[in-house]
Amino acid sequence: MTLYDELVARGLIAQVTDEPEIKELINNGKATFYIGFDCTADSLTAGHFMALTLMKRMQQAGNTPIALIGGGTTMIGDPSGRTDMRKMLTREDIDHNAECFKRQMERFIDFGPGKAIMLNNADWLLDLNYVELLREVGACFSVNNMLRAECYKNRMERGLSFLEFNYMIMQSYDFYHMFQTHGCNMQCGGDDQWSNMLGGTELIRRKLGKDAYAFTITLLTDSQGNKMGKTAGNAVWLDPNKTSPFDFYQYWRNVGDADVLKCIRMLTFLPLEEIDAMAGWQGEQLNKAKEILAYELTSLVHGKAEADKAQQTARGLFGGAAAHENMPATVLDRALVRDGKVGLLAAMVAAGLCASNGEARRLVQQGGILLDGEKVTDPAAALTVETLQKGVVIKKGKKVYHKVSL
Repeated sequence: MTLYDELVARGLIAQVTDEPEIKELINNGKATFYIGFDCTADSLTAGHFMALTLMKRMQQAGNTPIALIGGGTTMIGDPSGRTDMRKMLTREDIDHNAECFKRQMERFIDFGPGKAIMLNNADWLLDLNYVELLREVGACFSVNNMLRAECYKNRMERGLSFLEFNYMIMQSYDFYHMFQTHGCNMQCGGDDQWSNMLGGTELIRRKLGKDAYAFTITLLTDSQGNKMGKTAGNAVWLDPNKTSPFDFYQYWRNVGDADVLKCIRMLTFLPLEEIDAMAGWQGEQLNKAKEILAYELTSLVHGKAEADKAQQTARGLFGGAAAHENMPATVLDRALVRDGKVGLLAAMVAAGLCASNGEARRLVQQGGILLDGEKVTDPAAALTVETLQKGVVIKKGKKVYHKVSL
């Protein structure tokens, strides 16, 4: 099976510009391709993970990845798939986030001479003269075509700022610049990036008379069409300080039955033959498949040792000291003790399970909290000093476990 055939079989390829040419390039290790990562946070998310694994697969086949840090494009903000304008970040915030991205990417991709390349588009975008840019590439973009682009459709009714309207030109310029300076002949990205990516191939064709190619990756969504890698409105981060290895494991261990095999195909490096053998699994076998998914992804992101700990903890919840030892934990400040007790709401906020007492109160009243396996619905509930010295496991919803102690 060729690399391209494998990507198709794993359900990764969504749209392509020139399939025969793309096949020839990536199957023979001739693609120098880029994927862009805008620095909107200080950690990559599970949503970025599929792009990183695609880069790894293609690098293993002899192709050259370019990881493009969006230090410049982040200052504008990509409107694709959004109903409102992104928060404007300072240059200092963007630079900090870019450094965080670099450290995380180096765990997945092999960078160095003759290997993968890491670039930051701030190095060329921030020095552009606006009038010169307009004269150089402005005539290559039809405003009518841009307004019909999928990446802008969701914003037209609510209002699209001129700042964001420039994003397609900036992303296209990235491809145009790297085509000339690094021999970058292909762009990859999420399926919601298709219009922006076509802008880049067209700019190269019109300005340089050369062919460049693009293909999009299928967005990772669950059976209800929701983007995966989010839980309770929050991202599942690759940074262990933002999403612990255990919570990361638990997220994938709890994916829906209808989604588990799709996730294994798209995200893991298990052989397709092994995955195909799981196709008829049902009941407890699906739980085994979820364990496989969670373990493989946690091992890729956090290493085998952390994956072993997370799996041991998940299997032994409430079943012994080992499970409690490896669970995410918070030691509460004794200043929270009142009359020999710590209020449950205060403990939840201190442990980072909720942002405020109000949010914690609503969660308790809705039956979303268990203490050592027992549901608690009284917001006035408290944890005694005696029980806290032993450690109390708070379960939030179906997926989040956290041990608190004093």
